[in-house]
Amino acid sequence: MTEYGKDAPLSYNKYLKVPELIRLQETLSDPTSHDELLFIIIHQTYELWFKQILHEVDATGGWIDEGRMFRANHSLRAVVGIEKVLVTQIHILETMAQIGFLEFRDKLNPASGFQSMQFRELEFASGAKDEKILRFFEHDPFAHERLKRRFDAPSLADRFWSLLERGSFDVSSAEARVATIVEILTHPEKYPDLFNMQDLLIEHDENIALWRYHHVLMVERMLGMKRGTGGSEGANYLRTTLGKKFFPEIWEARTHLKV
Repeated sequence: MTEYGKDAPLSYNKYLKVPELIRLQETLSDPTSHDELLFIIIHQTYELWFKQILHEVDATGGWIDEGRMFRANHSLRAVVGIEKVLVTQIHILETMAQIGFLEFRDKLNPASGFQSMQFRELEFASGAKDEKILRFFEHDPFAHERLKRRFDAPSLADRFWSLLERGSFDVSSAEARVATIVEILTHPEKYPDLFNMQDLLIEHDENIALWRYHHVLMVERMLGMKRGTGGSEGANYLRTTLGKKFFPEIWEARTHLKV
C-alpha cells in the first residue's frame, strides 16, 4: 500500500482540484471588504448547483424519452432536493452587514445576477423560454450558444406532455392538458408513475418560485429599493418574476379537482 500522502497517484485535493478551487475567489474591493469573500463563494456555489440541476434535468428528459419512469423520477427527486438547499442558502447572504455589502457592491457594476447563464438555461430547459432573454445574451457568444441550444431543444415540459401523448392522453390544448392532469390526480393508483412525476414537476416549479421569493426579500432586506447593479429596478424588477411557472397546467388542474 502506498504510504498516505507520499507519491500518491490520486488524492482528495487532486481529484477535487482543491488548490485551483480556492484560488477562484478573487475580490475586487481594496482594501478587501470582509463580506466580499462570502458573496463570491455563495454565488459560485449557486453556479455549481445549477450545473448539477441541469445535469439532472437533462437526464430526466432522456429517461422520459426512453419511457424509464423510475429513473426519471429519481433524477427529479435529486433536482428538488438540491433546490431546497438553494432556498436555504440565500439566507446566508443576510449575515452580511448591510454597510459591509455596500463597501464592495459598486465594484460589481455592470455585472448582475440577471446574467446568470445557467439559471437562464434552467428556465429554458424546464419550459419557460423567453426570446428577450436570449437576445440579451447576444454579445456573449459562449452563453448565447448554450442558451440557443436550450431554446431550440424540447423542454422538460415538452417531454412530459409528449410522454402523456404516447400514453394516449389528450394534450392537444391547454384545457386538454389540465383535464389529463385531473384524471391522473383523481386516480393515483391507476397512474402511480405519472402521479409521482407531475408531483415532482410541480415541486420543482414551487422550489424555483420560493427561491425567487426569498431572493426578493433578501435583496430588499439588504438594499431596500436601490437599483440593481445591472441597471434594473432591483427588488421591484425581481417581484415581476414571481409569477413565472414552468408547468401552468399542472397548477391549474388543482382548481378543477373534485371528489
